[in-house]
Amino acid sequence: MTSRPYPLLLLAGLVSCSGAWSQGLRAGSSSAPPAPSASAPAPAPAVALRPGDFIVAVVNSEPITNRQVAAEVERLRRQLAAQRQPMPEPAELSRQVLEQLINDRAQVQLAKETGLKIDDPSVDQAEQSVAQQNQLSVQQLRQQLGIDGIDPQRFREQLREQLLLTRLREREVETRVRVSDADVEQYLAEQQQARADPANQLLNVAQILVAVPDGADESQVQALQARAAGLLQRARRGEDFAALAREFSDSADRANGGQLGLRSGDRYPTLFVDATRLLAVGGVTGPVRSGAGLHILKLIERRQPGLPPSTVTQSRARHILLVPGTQLSEAQAREKLVDLRRRVVAGETDFATLARQHSQDGSAAQGGDLGWANPGMFVPEFERVMNQLAPGQISEPLISRFGVHLIQLLERREAAISERDQRELVRNMLREKKVDEAYENWVRDVRARAYVELREAPQQ
Repeated sequence: MTSRPYPLLLLAGLVSCSGAWSQGLRAGSSSAPPAPSASAPAPAPAVALRPGDFIVAVVNSEPITNRQVAAEVERLRRQLAAQRQPMPEPAELSRQVLEQLINDRAQVQLAKETGLKIDDPSVDQAEQSVAQQNQLSVQQLRQQLGIDGIDPQRFREQLREQLLLTRLREREVETRVRVSDADVEQYLAEQQQARADPANQLLNVAQILVAVPDGADESQVQALQARAAGLLQRARRGEDFAALAREFSDSADRANGGQLGLRSGDRYPTLFVDATRLLAVGGVTGPVRSGAGLHILKLIERRQPGLPPSTVTQSRARHILLVPGTQLSEAQAREKLVDLRRRVVAGETDFATLARQHSQDGSAAQGGDLGWANPGMFVPEFERVMNQLAPGQISEPLISRFGVHLIQLLERREAAISERDQRELVRNMLREKKVDEAYENWVRDVRARAYVELREAPQQ
């Protein structure tokens, strides 16, 4: 277990990796100062326990109670049940949850000792992202949390902790990982020698689903077929497939532009594999009928495992970056960008003009234009929001490790990538693997430096 489970879909990649980049949006290469070693443990403070509750562990001076473990276990059980995932034995599930709580507690303590803080606007943004990914408003999200027996304020504190852990990981792990040219050369040579079987190729397919209700009569089916055919024609005429999916698809993946993700062909329905077998990357086909309804399919990517893709969906965006400091708080930067967005949407001015006047990024002179970008070129928190925009759309202000941004997506295109870009994709992939390995080692080190006392349940 490497992240805390929640009953609702969380902001993807709260704990995430990023590439080594420059220019304010891309992960820098500066080294973080070493964290101070853990101080000697203080005695566990007195804690108000509810009847029947008891302390099961102490991390440095902070207790973890049996009630906290039980609550996390129940949340994980709900999540696994909703996803129809196998359920571990109760004792093993409790052990895993306790271990995660201990690791999280030790890391949160380290983050606070070294001065890291997460302010309310950052938590607001995370909460809004969770709501959007569940296709809810923030108020509806809080109502759903209440139905699930979760205190919304406690949920916000958990988001704050996850953001704190993310920033700690970025500082302590991600900025210190490097991938050399020799690493890239060795990997490419190995992949050339071990070409994957074509049957195991990886596919990324996007869909627009027109649901057909059970028991629909002939006239209903014909009307739905006409609707699907119309959407297919619009997609083939060049309209943004992701925007069409977000607006018209009846599938839960519509918030992601209908993309089902890169996976091996045997993990897709045979219907989808057969329909896209002869389709060129970027091509659209359908409608194909399944038990759920009528599917319009777009082949986003096809490649061999272990090798970089030959084509990618590129995005061209522009942004305004405000960097909080002594003269400008994060909340003030956010408010300022809200007003700038309002002015553009109202037609009072244009985005490029405001970027030249206000942006604190090197792209300001170009009206904030970031040029054509391949997937993975920007830090995850920026790219996630950009990928959810339709061409011409302007995001709400978002907070990244570099400041507060306003993004406008200009256009998207399918493009063949150069050998140089393919090598950079390999570098990013290798870096992500190294980051994961370094993170696991770092977690064990933080745990080893913390004082952890496990306690038995009281005798009845």
